[in-house]
Amino acid sequence: MTYLPDFKLETYFSKWEFTARYNLCASDAESLSLTELLALAGPEERAAWDRLHLGYTETYGAPALRAAIAATYDGLAPEDVLCFCGAEEGIFAAMHALLSPEDHAVVVTPNYQSAETLPLSICAASGVALDPGDDWSLDISAVEAALRPNTRVISINFPHNPTGKVIPRESFEALVALARARGIALFSDEVYRLLEHDEGKRLPQAAEVYDKALSLGVMSKAYGLPGLRIGWIACRDRDLLGRMERIKHYLSICNPAPSEQLALIALKARDRILARNRALIADNLAALDGFFAEWPDLFEWSAPDGGCIAFPRYKGVEGVEAFAADLVAETGVLLLPASNYRSELGPVPRDRFRIGYGRADCQEALAVLRAYLARNAR
Repeated sequence: MTYLPDFKLETYFSKWEFTARYNLCASDAESLSLTELLALAGPEERAAWDRLHLGYTETYGAPALRAAIAATYDGLAPEDVLCFCGAEEGIFAAMHALLSPEDHAVVVTPNYQSAETLPLSICAASGVALDPGDDWSLDISAVEAALRPNTRVISINFPHNPTGKVIPRESFEALVALARARGIALFSDEVYRLLEHDEGKRLPQAAEVYDKALSLGVMSKAYGLPGLRIGWIACRDRDLLGRMERIKHYLSICNPAPSEQLALIALKARDRILARNRALIADNLAALDGFFAEWPDLFEWSAPDGGCIAFPRYKGVEGVEAFAADLVAETGVLLLPASNYRSELGPVPRDRFRIGYGRADCQEALAVLRAYLARNAR
């Protein structure tokens, strides 16, 4: 097996995520307790939970779960859905099913590390960077220039991790047209979809509009249920889904039955869960706007388009790495400095940090951060 380097972000979280008092860089919306989630179940789903058999499950995912997922897409059937143990397993399976050593991939940067590490472990890859000087815009001509005759995958992520960017609809359509013209697979990480702050900016799901597109979804982010470890890929290419299923045989084999049933309950109650999470995110985003307005000499901030994370700039003389390290040591407030987004495919701004605003204690953490800055005013 090709050597995979340390996953910088996950290594950082393994040290701090469960020891820091406030995770102010969390990437998910506020979660639900098991009791709260089961209270959303209809009689049929609750009865299915109570009689749940704890045996092996279907590798593709439970038929009822796949049907519920397919119902969130226009024009897709349950047979167009393959479930995974989280989004990460889906990325792994997709890249190994799509790419061979003779191929080439194009990946948008910055990114969640596996989006580039996995293609690079298989074949050549090129990065196309979002432009921090132009509200993190994506230059479609730069994507086209990065293509090679052997390019097999273009990998994108909107709303974007970590910037929260949603590209304009015309840019998305240009990407789809570019991929379609050359028969290139478009891998679209859509885990933050449904958390756009202006619904008018919401993009179509790639699998709805292009037969060689793969749409990655998960229960972790918009639904706030990362503990379920349920993700999926929707794709009209059923032969490709079959190849990914066979790769899954070497990974999780199948998903946990309790997680699948709980995910089904959540999907059937999706309107209530999403309304709750969007309201919390909107409230926290307004608090962030106010907070950063208080410290214009220390931070450069513009509100993201979607999701529940952002990537502001730190302007302090000691640098963002030292700032984040001192902050968590003194106060227990955890931020994610830009070094965790360093890319092998091109430069990533070094003076940024990821901040999360999807959780219920966000404003409490901001109050602690505000007091820290006041004590250490330069």
